[in-house]
Amino acid sequence: MLNEKDLRLQISALCASLFQRGFSVGTAGNVSAKIGDDILMTPTNSTLGAIDPDRISKLDANGNHLAGDKPTKEFFLHRAFYRSRPECGAVVHLHSTWATAMSCLEETDPDDCIPPLTPYVVMRVGTVKLVPYIRPGDPAAGDRITALNGKYAAVLLANHGPVVSGHDLFSAVCAAEELEETAKLLMITRGQRTRLLSRADIADLKRSFANM
Repeated sequence: MLNEKDLRLQISALCASLFQRGFSVGTAGNVSAKIGDDILMTPTNSTLGAIDPDRISKLDANGNHLAGDKPTKEFFLHRAFYRSRPECGAVVHLHSTWATAMSCLEETDPDDCIPPLTPYVVMRVGTVKLVPYIRPGDPAAGDRITALNGKYAAVLLANHGPVVSGHDLFSAVCAAEELEETAKLLMITRGQRTRLLSRADIADLKRSFANM
């Protein structure tokens, strides 16, 4: 387990990597990770491409600001995952292009936004639920995630973007990247006859992944 200094450095480095590779633009997106009972979170109105480790916000589990800059106004998205999924150690919220495009399509299945196109999205992300549109910054979005009772490790906010959780920061970032790349594949193959993994394939992957 990383100490706080190293976790702050990891947040900064992984945020910069996401930004440099186009998973985030401008001041879009926010990232958090648990440190003990507290939460480290990227500050409001900050670009993921230049996160100062020493200025990362620190909050307690209830959202009280303990140190660093003012946190993102979408703290409630992160808190919803921490409260509903006890195993959750980090949350990544992006406005990544292809996943956000999927969140805007009327034909996107609200109960399975990202179909099982590859084994990697099954293993790293799982089933993705669509959360109906709510104005950015409205805590009601967090309430809707909490109401899912921890069933999903990732959701798509309609007309907004993905929110992805993981056991730790590295796994959450990898899952967010996998979701985005799968959304891209789905958009590229849209309108073509696509072969999805079968239920038996998915069950086999889940058994194998559970033993890794």
